[in-house]
Amino acid sequence: QVQLVESGGGLVQPGGSLRLSCVASGITLDYYAIGWFRQAPGKEREGVGCFSSSDGNIYYADSVKGRFTISRDSAKNTVYLQMNSLKLEDTAVYYCAAPDFPSCRVRGSYYYGMEYWGKGTLVTVSS
Repeated sequence: QVQLVESGGGLVQPGGSLRLSCVASGITLDYYAIGWFRQAPGKEREGVGCFSSSDGNIYYADSVKGRFTISRDSAKNTVYLQMNSLKLEDTAVYYCAAPDFPSCRVRGSYYYGMEYWGKGTLVTVSS
């Protein structure tokens, strides 16, 4: 059974930092792509970034490029989303997801083919 569990969300001030974790079970993340998504209230879900296990390529949405970083700890079967210089507009529920293949399928700022999803963790950026 595949499970993805996000954690690390919470309240942070603008300009602050937060690190989200996505712990996987039932799959080994070394062989899967992993995507981070977010959904703000009243808005569609959008891609934040995606890590391709096949070649190590990492993709980021323009809105977070230079501020967010995806990394993987194989020993812990965990993927992280480090978020720095947080802005009010970063407020959203953040999800991790994985497809049944090791490469990110990128179309614009979205990553397709995700089969497994976590339940999300809420990030609130507010002063």
